[in-house]
Amino acid sequence: MRQHLNPRPVQLALDEIGVPLHEVTFVVVDLETTGGSPTKSEITEIGAVKVRGGEVLGEFGTLVNPGVPIPPTITVLTGITTAMVLEAPPIEQVLPAFLEFAQGAVLVAHNAGFDVGFLKANTARMDLTWPSPAVVDTVRLARRVVTRDEAPNHKLASLARVFGAATTPNHRALQDARATVDVMHGLLSRMASLGVTHLEDLATASDPVPPARRRRSSLADHLPRSPGVYQFIGPANEILYVGTASDLRRRVRQYFTASEKRRRIGEMVDLATSVRGVACATRLEAQVRELRLIAEHDPPYNRRSRRPDRLPWVRLTDEPHPRLSIVREVPPDAVAVGPFASHAAAQLAVEAVQQAIPVRQCTRRLPIRPRADAASCMLAEIGRCSAPCVDERAAAEYGDIAATAAEALTGRNRDVMAAAAEEIGRLASLERFEEAAGRRDRAESFGRVLSRGLRLQSLQHAREVVAARPLAGGWELVLIRHGRFAGTAVSPRGTDPMPLVTSLAHTGEAVPVPARCGGAASTEETELLAAWLGAAGTRLIAFEHPEAPGWSVPITAAPPDLHTSVTLRRQEREALGPRPRGVSDDAAAAGTYAVRASQVLGPTG
Repeated sequence: MRQHLNPRPVQLALDEIGVPLHEVTFVVVDLETTGGSPTKSEITEIGAVKVRGGEVLGEFGTLVNPGVPIPPTITVLTGITTAMVLEAPPIEQVLPAFLEFAQGAVLVAHNAGFDVGFLKANTARMDLTWPSPAVVDTVRLARRVVTRDEAPNHKLASLARVFGAATTPNHRALQDARATVDVMHGLLSRMASLGVTHLEDLATASDPVPPARRRRSSLADHLPRSPGVYQFIGPANEILYVGTASDLRRRVRQYFTASEKRRRIGEMVDLATSVRGVACATRLEAQVRELRLIAEHDPPYNRRSRRPDRLPWVRLTDEPHPRLSIVREVPPDAVAVGPFASHAAAQLAVEAVQQAIPVRQCTRRLPIRPRADAASCMLAEIGRCSAPCVDERAAAEYGDIAATAAEALTGRNRDVMAAAAEEIGRLASLERFEEAAGRRDRAESFGRVLSRGLRLQSLQHAREVVAARPLAGGWELVLIRHGRFAGTAVSPRGTDPMPLVTSLAHTGEAVPVPARCGGAASTEETELLAAWLGAAGTRLIAFEHPEAPGWSVPITAAPPDLHTSVTLRRQEREALGPRPRGVSDDAAAAGTYAVRASQVLGPTG
């Protein structure tokens, strides 16, 4: 076994940022084997060359005793005979030494899947841990930059001729590894003109990225390697797209060097003339800034978080006989639930409440007492409305209906979800699964938004919240006021965080009591803060609330899983098979033909 090493190991991986290729340590490896299957064949020779910046740092080469005879066809190809490997060390001795030689380097091979596959299979067979190094395949790189006019194929011998390799490959491991080094250097030289100059570029160098786009990756060079928000700027200095990243430079470079599958984003990247970055102290601050920038500038290529102030709510109107209305502006004292993602989602929620509570559905404003000439509508005639417009008794009792609806919209009763669950069960028992799914969708549209509102309301009403979470040995401090991110700071390791807490409270954003329902920030921002507060390890330092002594979430904030209910009922009915002839809907709903069900599903409790 031949091995000489340079004592300067460098630990690198393809996800590292901004590492020029001339500073990366590569280990170029080649194997000879008894066949093509890693599970059925054995390694007969390993050759590897360690290089950095064009300089050879070390070589590793040895024959390996495979423990089996070498097939004649392999001997003809490689020149390695069974007699040559009889005195060679077994793979159990060679592989640990090779892994030590390659430690911390990027692994390179020609047709890397073959070589790496054998190395991984033998590592697993020996109960060793595969180090999962970054892998570069020179075949894939060659397919990007070597044309058919230059070489008939992308075999190592053909590429060695194209790049004038000093070593001629001959199907011996170390010789082929040396030839692959020259081929790799030739490929990297060509790819530099395509913008492949750093290690992170190499990770996507074989992706089908247009050369013009890859060359523009230098637009990210000025960005910091820290959490923050990035903005793609268009030719008229307009903001095209806003995003967030834990490492700004790395994320933005990926837009130019990775194959972008989203057509619109690829179009945006080609249109951009510059990229602006805003460094943030923490990931949370970056996420909040992203939401606010999207809401402020409404970038055309962002789909999420746009126009949060225009999202619809469902509120109970303020009139003698209240009804449900879908609105965009909601005063702070209104009885409302929202916001919903769309008008269609809000309409589903309205229907869910109307199906559970006989709140009137007409849109005209009604007097306290019915007019003498008032006429009932179709909904009243079919029993879908109590008709307070024509019936004095119904008008007098409508206050109870309105109160029940108000309790449903504020989470103080479970009438909507309970009625939905009961009706879904009835419809499913009748095998009317499409109707049951429709009822489920309406109830879940209401239940999801109500649940979110109940989870966030304590935070939205809190005058001030200060919390801390461990970060790199220190503390990440966050200030929240009325559900809005008001400031953040990082207390370094080994320092007392309390003076910084006091300073944060004094210098944080002053947030007045909100003049609308839903707190002082978008629901998405408050939900982001609630998730941060609820994460393991977060400590609550201060919580000022006009009513609650601390942060809490009502138990009613978790609606039942109606989707699972419908699915289980469908599965039960499929197990039963077709309903017996002559069984009525009422009998089916009442379960009076449940004998077969007990035979299939077992007795019920």
